[in-house]
Amino acid sequence: MFAERKQIAICAAAVALVGGFVVFRYMPLHARIKDIKEAKAVELLAVSKGLAQSKQLPVLEEQLELLAESVGDYEAKIPRDRELGAFLQTIAELMKQHNLREQVIAPGEQIPAGKLRCIPVEMRCRGTLGELYAFFKGLRGLERLIRIERLRLTNDAAFSGEVTMETRAVIYYAPQVEEG
Repeated sequence: MFAERKQIAICAAAVALVGGFVVFRYMPLHARIKDIKEAKAVELLAVSKGLAQSKQLPVLEEQLELLAESVGDYEAKIPRDRELGAFLQTIAELMKQHNLREQVIAPGEQIPAGKLRCIPVEMRCRGTLGELYAFFKGLRGLERLIRIERLRLTNDAAFSGEVTMETRAVIYYAPQVEEG
């Protein structure tokens, strides 16, 4: 009987030792391993996202170059003075150059827009679609920034190919800051 008790005590000690090992050593280590695996998965995901984005970098650089080309020197296209008379003369010459008739060019009142000033310009003329297209292409090539806000093309009643164009454009200038 004493031997049986000794065996039971040894078995109980072994079970307590194994239980203690499982509870105090294995379980914390297992939880820590699980946390490390999750952190590793998050880091691998971040790395794979970074690699995917780095492959897009040359495409983005190319788009940036194209935008820089299309915008050009943006600030250089905004004069420091109104230069309205010269601009209106340029528009009239551009219309004449493209054989547009019945020209009307009327500037509006200037409007403040942050550091810039806007001047709306109403334009109206007649011509063929080809002539009007060439006119707008010429506008695009001007050294001054122009934004077309509204464009209306109306066919004539006889459908002769003549179109009346009514446009509202906005030109900008950056007034010089006076030092006081």
